[in-house]
Amino acid sequence: MSMQKLLSSMRKAIEEYNMIDDGDIVTVGLSGGKDSLALVAALARFKLFSPKKFELKALTIDMGLGADFSPLDKFCKELAVPYTVIKTDIGEVIFDIRKEKSPCSLCSKMRRGALCGAIAESGGGKLALGHHADDVAETFMLSLFYEGRLSTFSPVSHMSRAGVTLIRPFVLTLEKDIIPVAREFPVVKNPCPSNHVTKREYMKNLLKTLGTDIPKAKESVLTALFHPERNNLWDKKK
Repeated sequence: MSMQKLLSSMRKAIEEYNMIDDGDIVTVGLSGGKDSLALVAALARFKLFSPKKFELKALTIDMGLGADFSPLDKFCKELAVPYTVIKTDIGEVIFDIRKEKSPCSLCSKMRRGALCGAIAESGGGKLALGHHADDVAETFMLSLFYEGRLSTFSPVSHMSRAGVTLIRPFVLTLEKDIIPVAREFPVVKNPCPSNHVTKREYMKNLLKTLGTDIPKAKESVLTALFHPERNNLWDKKK
């Protein structure tokens, strides 16, 4: 039942935002975390009954921090999903050379750049990331409090330099619906030195705290974000 609930919200997002077309090559950015593992499994299942016929792959960017990705290879083989690992020195650049104190933003950009570069070199296609609805709310809060912007990521965006389209099939899926499904998956321990001490982790905990006093706080944020007029807070004077 848990996977069916996941498939339902994912299918709704794919159809509502027109994420996948006939003949697409969809590559999941597989970090080894619960979200990306669940996304590979859900897309592999969706591929069996999708009216749009597409090719599915999985790609891991090895940052050089000592993670063991061999369980992911077995996981993808069981799903009949071609899997590739690309070794990089991203970890060394961020932590040893640049000594970033707040590395998440740069790390995300570098990993996404590596993913898009690899997809472009292989002939193009779409990059699927495991960001879910909770990530949408957290990103909005991060932009609001740290950047003074009303902003969050889009369900679909085009990376013009690489010619790769980025899709987020879990954008309407709550994290609480992913957790029970991912319990049976081979989650790779995150070797990042900044794991659990990031601004995003703080914002996740802040939303949980708000939820104790305002039970539907997160849901209200998401309702506002997905509302078609969310970017028109004030009417502009002519």
